[in-house]
Amino acid sequence: MKSFEELINEQTQRESNLLSHLMGGTGVEDLAHFEAGLAERQSQILFVITTEIEDTENALKQVEQLVQRFKKHLEQVKGLQRVLSK
Repeated sequence: MKSFEELINEQTQRESNLLSHLMGGTGVEDLAHFEAGLAERQSQILFVITTEIEDTENALKQVEQLVQRFKKHLEQVKGLQRVLSK
């Protein structure tokens, strides 16, 4: 999976190439292709971002579960300490 920066760099390069090409007077057809490419790239980037959000949310849930297990374990150890300190 490509990084967000790589996706942006590729998009920038395509835009630059197309603008150079358009300045040569090639016309509306190239602009339509460019627009279609932008829409496709936007969809790809949106998919990558959505996947990253889902992955981050899942990781956060796992961390929260781990914190709860540590808190429970800490309370058990403190309870043992209290019992043994008497």
